Amino acid sequence: MTNLTTLRRAAELPLRGLETLGRQGVFWVRTVGWAVPTARRYRREVVRLIAEVGMGTGALAVIGGSAVIVGFMAFTVGGIAGVQGYGSLSDIGVGALAPVFAAFADTRLGTPAIGGIGLAITFGAGVTAQLGSMRINDEIDALDVMAVHSLRFLASTRLVAGFLVIVPVYTLALVLSYAGSYLAVVLFYGQAVGNYQHYFDTFFLPLDVLYSYLQALGMTAAIMLIHTYYGYHASGGPAGVGEAVGRSVRTSVSVVLVLNLLVAMAAYGGNAGFHLSG
Repeated sequence: MTNLTTLRRAAELPLRGLETLGRQGVFWVRTVGWAVPTARRYRREVVRLIAEVGMGTGALAVIGGSAVIVGFMAFTVGGIAGVQGYGSLSDIGVGALAPVFAAFADTRLGTPAIGGIGLAITFGAGVTAQLGSMRINDEIDALDVMAVHSLRFLASTRLVAGFLVIVPVYTLALVLSYAGSYLAVVLFYGQAVGNYQHYFDTFFLPLDVLYSYLQALGMTAAIMLIHTYYGYHASGGPAGVGEAVGRSVRTSVSVVLVLNLLVAMAAYGGNAGFHLSG
């Protein structure tokens, strides 16, 4: 009997997974579909959330919020790219080409990935915790009782705020990643400023920046939808909220990396745009 019950539960797992994915899909479609009307109706809430996304709340606001954290992470990744690029290329006698790593790696892979991860672990986790706390304290039900559409007010507004704030935040991250590579190669290794600028300008492609921003927007949408879903449907008291935060962070970080890979393959898989000849 025990074996039959175990087999039955194992057979039901794929069906439960599909059911959960279906519920998430419906939630995401409704959240995206109401984004524009929500931005018009709840303008004050969207403005408040923009400040919250960029500068954070509570202890996070003390250090500058998500913008500072994402910018610092991007600066660090840019510095690492500069160090690794110069060290690797110096081994084959072409250390002067280290700026190529900044022009290609920072724009195409490093900054989009680190920006998405930084947003997920800062604002995304906070969104899940906020909505989860509201759910277990019956505040979401109270909004519905007061004829306030809770999904629009809580989920769609955060999606709109994330889209509006990601452009300046990601611009800051991109600039700081370039600055990190520049400082690592020019100040740490002593490469000439003119040499660095020449090779960086040669291999820097404006189209890569456009693709990079599209990656950032796509990852922001995924992060907001994932975290609002887990927070909105949290249950089980404070322990359940903590579990929802953990699941949302794991899911969003995984989705960020997968999206980064898919966009890179679609944009650069056929023609990477890299031509080096002697």
